Amino acid sequence: MVQGGSGRYGSATRRRRGVRTWSIIVLVVLAGAAVVAAVILKPWTPEFRHGGLTIAAPPAPAIVSPEVEPAPDTAPAPSAAGVATALGPVVASPDLGGFAGSVTDAASGTVLWSERADEPRVPSSTAKIMTTAAALLTLPADQRVHTKVVAGSAPNEIVLVAAGDPTLTAQPGGQGYYPGAGSLLDLAAQVRNADIRADTVVVDTSVYSGQTMARGWDPIDIPGGSIAPLESVMLDGGRLDPAGEYSPRSGTPALDVGRRLATELGLDPAKVRIGTAPQGTKRLGEVASAPLRDRLRDMMVYSDNVLAETIGREVAQATGRPMSFEGAAAAVAAVLAENAFDMTGVTMFDCSGLSVDDRIPARLLNQIITTAAGSEPDPETTTAPAPLAPPLGAGAGRQAQPEPAAATLTSRLVPMLDYLPVAGGTGSLSSRYVTQNQGGAGWVRAKTGTLSVASTLAGYVLDRDGRVLTFTLMSSDRPPEVSRPALDAVATTLRNCGCS
Repeated sequence: MVQGGSGRYGSATRRRRGVRTWSIIVLVVLAGAAVVAAVILKPWTPEFRHGGLTIAAPPAPAIVSPEVEPAPDTAPAPSAAGVATALGPVVASPDLGGFAGSVTDAASGTVLWSERADEPRVPSSTAKIMTTAAALLTLPADQRVHTKVVAGSAPNEIVLVAAGDPTLTAQPGGQGYYPGAGSLLDLAAQVRNADIRADTVVVDTSVYSGQTMARGWDPIDIPGGSIAPLESVMLDGGRLDPAGEYSPRSGTPALDVGRRLATELGLDPAKVRIGTAPQGTKRLGEVASAPLRDRLRDMMVYSDNVLAETIGREVAQATGRPMSFEGAAAAVAAVLAENAFDMTGVTMFDCSGLSVDDRIPARLLNQIITTAAGSEPDPETTTAPAPLAPPLGAGAGRQAQPEPAAATLTSRLVPMLDYLPVAGGTGSLSSRYVTQNQGGAGWVRAKTGTLSVASTLAGYVLDRDGRVLTFTLMSSDRPPEVSRPALDAVATTLRNCGCS
């Protein structure tokens, strides 16, 4: 299974820098050609000898004042007929294979075009839109996950208590894969300063329950770098190379953390084991993850599956459900249903979209993005889902949250728009819209999704008239290298659409 994306950081090559320098030289020579010719070719002329040549004053420096302006309120509304006419040639491309999609005018919430939008399809990583929405509607933006070390039940033991942070790093200066991550080296220093004698490290991973691999996941994606077994603490998302986005992952990420902690404390890594922490023992050290807002941004921009799964478990914990694949998927679905989103046709076995067994209709993903962009779901036209059974351990009679006021739902979801990659610029879209579909570069912002069985794209774009259009596009039965340019062509057509 292939998970789409591109390198986390770009770099200029020496060849490119050389070309750029040559361009500057050429410009300087051309701009001053007359002066250079006069000085070099005619030094014997009277004008030269008697000071007839003058040097022009330098031009005033250019002042650049970049600013972000909202889409104009006066932009003409596109028509369904105009959008259909514009999209007709590109959505007919055979490169899209089995295709479904939906396009909406964000300001009015009017669906302008749809094709099989109610048909449940493999979402791939656009499923992260649901996870992000549920997190924004449930958790505080500054929430952090804390990893502690406490005294063990035996005098010779200390216990690393994992709470669900996969971003912990053992890199010097905390410079691991995830910006702002907690430092295992800092945690070890705190334990040393606590002056406790121990020879055994126990790793308590009991906050998570159930399987470590979801239904529909392929174990090959562990060495392939798309996922690690979901355990409640990891170093750099389980990456064996902390600097590599698609580095092979560890098969035992939690034990790896315990072994590295033991090494930093001068203990025998072979004595590390999985266990549970006793209640009420002395805390010896604690570090915290970056705030949720930063982890959501990294999860969406770089399509990070480990972050998606662990954030889904935070939603599960907040809603009283088990921190498992089943509990997290149920929690995300319940939060969206309680906020008037139509969950008809949704089947999810994870929170990242890596499972080939996941199914989501394009209509739902587009509805979430449209709501974030400024249009609320209409309760009068939304199909109410059947009541969900109370989660295990939550107690009977858990009440659904009241439906939020119109302005509240959009204002809570709007940060999602800034988490989306920019076409031709950032994250999983940095290598797209570069050699093809360049008209969408910088204008399209969208969550990508790529599996060997499906490619998807969901986001928004400012059209030629200044109107914000949201879209969800879902392709199947074509290899990613064929379907992704075809999806990008659809989004670029929306950008170029003056379809009023």
